[in-house]
Amino acid sequence: MTERLIYTRNIGIMAHIDAGKTTTTERILYYTGVNYKMGEVHEGTATMDWMIQEQERGITISSAATTVFWHYNQEQYKINIIDTPGHVDFTVEVERSLRILDGAIAIFCGVGGVEPQSETVWKQANKYGVPRISFVNKMDRSGADFFEVISQIKSKLGAKPIPIQLPLGEEEDYRGVIDLISCKAYEWNDTSLGTNFYEVPVPEQLFPLVEKYHNELIEGTAEESDQLFEKFLSDPHSITEEEIKNALRKATIEMRITPVLCGSSLHNKGIQFLLDAVAAYLPSPLDIPAIKGINPLTGEEESRHPDPDEPFAALAFKIASDPYVGRIVFFRVYSGSLKSGNVVLNVATGKRERIARIFQMHANKQNPLEKIEAGDIGAAAGFKQIRTGDTLADEKHPILLESITFPEPVISMAVEPHTQDELEKMMNALQKISEEDPTFFVGIDEETGQTLISGMGELHLDIILDRLHREYNVECNHGKPQVAYKEALTRNVRHHEIYKKQTGGRGRFADIEFEIGPADIGVKGLQFINEIHGQNLPKEYIPAIEKGFRSAMSNGPLLGFPIESMKVRLIDGQAHPVDSDALSFEIAAISGFREAIRKAECILLEPIMKLEVVTPDEYVGDITSDLNRRRGQLLKIDARISYQIVDALVPLSEMFGYVTVLRSISSGRATSSMEFSHYATCPPEIQEQVILKIKGYIIRQ
Repeated sequence: MTERLIYTRNIGIMAHIDAGKTTTTERILYYTGVNYKMGEVHEGTATMDWMIQEQERGITISSAATTVFWHYNQEQYKINIIDTPGHVDFTVEVERSLRILDGAIAIFCGVGGVEPQSETVWKQANKYGVPRISFVNKMDRSGADFFEVISQIKSKLGAKPIPIQLPLGEEEDYRGVIDLISCKAYEWNDTSLGTNFYEVPVPEQLFPLVEKYHNELIEGTAEESDQLFEKFLSDPHSITEEEIKNALRKATIEMRITPVLCGSSLHNKGIQFLLDAVAAYLPSPLDIPAIKGINPLTGEEESRHPDPDEPFAALAFKIASDPYVGRIVFFRVYSGSLKSGNVVLNVATGKRERIARIFQMHANKQNPLEKIEAGDIGAAAGFKQIRTGDTLADEKHPILLESITFPEPVISMAVEPHTQDELEKMMNALQKISEEDPTFFVGIDEETGQTLISGMGELHLDIILDRLHREYNVECNHGKPQVAYKEALTRNVRHHEIYKKQTGGRGRFADIEFEIGPADIGVKGLQFINEIHGQNLPKEYIPAIEKGFRSAMSNGPLLGFPIESMKVRLIDGQAHPVDSDALSFEIAAISGFREAIRKAECILLEPIMKLEVVTPDEYVGDITSDLNRRRGQLLKIDARISYQIVDALVPLSEMFGYVTVLRSISSGRATSSMEFSHYATCPPEIQEQVILKIKGYIIRQ
C-alpha cells in the first residue's frame, strides 16, 4: 500500500468565482473515463454541482469530492479531487478542503487574471503549506492574455510562476499548447470533444519566444543541484526532459515555484496535460511531512506517518446530511487503516464512535468501501456526535490534530416559522445546517426572543433559507439582513467586585479587584493577565475568573454585540475558606464586568468589505461617485484594455442591494465581488443612527 501511495494525489481545485473550476473538473471526469458524458455548468448538468441551488444559479456552493484514475508514464495514478466554491460567501469550503489536501490546481481566467477571491484562496493555500500548479483557463476568449496573468501571479500573489507551456494561437484563434520542456506543439481535434490531440510544427514566428522560455527552464533546473549545474556549464542541451521534470517537481513541492499551464476547459483543450502535470509535479502523501499532533494523555507532541501499519489518525473536514444515509462525515486518513464496523475515538469529545459504513464519494453518490488506509480521503456514516475539525484516532493511541479555523459571520437575519407548530422543526433543521457549516450560527436574541441566523453574506443566508424550504420543508418568514457589529472599549477602568450569597447553609463568596480596558494592538479576544502574587487567592480560582470574563465578552453594553478584544488585569482578590468555589469567582467576574463596562466607554465596530468592480471605462465616474456616497475608500483604479478595475474598502452596512444598483448604473455591464476585510470604528454619527435604529426596532417588537 505504501508503494502505491507514491501514485496517489489528494488535490483541490480553487479559484475566483466563474474562472472555470467546475467545468475543468467535468472535463477531468470525462477524460479519465468516470463520466461518459460531459456535464455543463451553464446547462445545470455538472456532476459536481449536484445541489438544486447550484444547478439553478450556475455556481458551486458546497465542495464535492470524487476519485479518478489517470495513466501517466506507464503508471496508474489515483487522484482524489475536491472541487471548491469560488464565491467568498462559501470560503469555509475552501478553508476546510485546503487543510487536508496535499496539492492544488489554482485556476485563473485568461481575461480576468488574478481576481479578489484568487488572492484569498492563494493566501489560504499558503497558510496550510499547499503546493500548487496554475492553469490559465479561457485562453480562447477575447482579451485573454497569458503573459499578463503570469505577471499578475508575480505581482499580486508574490509567487514565482514558471510557464511550462505557451498558448498556440490567441483568443478565437487559440488551438492548443506548446510544451516548453519538449519544445513540441499540440493541437486538439474539436470533433472528438477534445479526446484526440496531435503534434504539429511550432510556428516559425514563435521560435524566439519558445527558445527564450525553454532556456529559462534549463537554467532554473540547473540551479537545483551541483551535478545539473556542471552539466549545464559543459552542455546545456545535455540536461534531459526527465531531469527538468524532477527539478520542477522538487521546487513545486517545496513551494518555491508554481508551474503554469494553459488551456480552455469549456472547449476541451489542455486538460490531458493538466492531469499529466498533477501526476508529475504535485506531491503524493509520502512527499508531505508527517502530520503532528498532541497526545491528550501526556501533552507531548507526536507524529503520524502515511503508513497503514501505524495507529489510525484522521481529521473530519466536512459534515453533510443525506436523506437516506443520515449524517455523512468526510475525513482524511493520515495514518493507519479503518474498516467498516471499527470503533474509533473522537479525541475532541472523548467519545467512542462505531463506524457503520465507509464510502468513497463521487459528488453526492456513495460507493461503499470495506477499508480505507493512510493517505486516502473518504466518508463514513454512523457518527452520533461530531463537528468539523474533530480528530478521529485509535483508542489506544489517541492524538489531537490541529483543528480548522473559520472566519466569523458578518451578517445576521431574524427568522420565524409560518406557524408555531413548525418552530421545533425549523430549529432542528437549522441545527443540522449549522453542524455542516461552521460559518453559519443560530442564536436567540435575548431582548426580543427572536431566532437569529448569521452567515458570511446575503447569498449565504439566501441559500440557507432556500435549503430550509426545499430540503426540510420548512416555510419561514424572515427580516431584512442586519450587519453583525462588534463593540470595543476605549479606556481603562479599575473595579472592585464582591460577590456574596447566604442561603442558610454553605454560602457563596468571591472578592476580586481588576482593571479592564482595550487590548494591546494586534490582540484578538481576551487578553488576561494575572498580577496576583502571594497567597491572597488560591491558584485554582484563576481559570474560573478568566472563564467568566471570556463568556461576558459575548454581550457588550451598547447593543449586546460581542466585544472584539479587551485586556483584563487581575490585581487582587480574596477567598473564603468555606464559601468560595470556582463558580462564585466566575459569577463575580461576569457581574464585575457588567459594572465596570459602564464606565469604560464603548464604541461600535463595523465590518469593512474589500470590493472589486470590473467596469467598462465610461461608467467609472458614476461608480466611484456612488461608492463615495456609501462611505467607500478608493484604493486604486487599474486600467486594462476596454475596461477598468476599481478596488475599494466599503462598510458592509452600505452595501445591501449593491448588485442591483451597480447593474442599473452600468446598464448591466459591470460586475462586482466583495469579501470581508476587517472591523473598523463606526463614525460617531453612524453609531448614533445604528443605536437608535436597533433600539427602536426592539421597542416596536
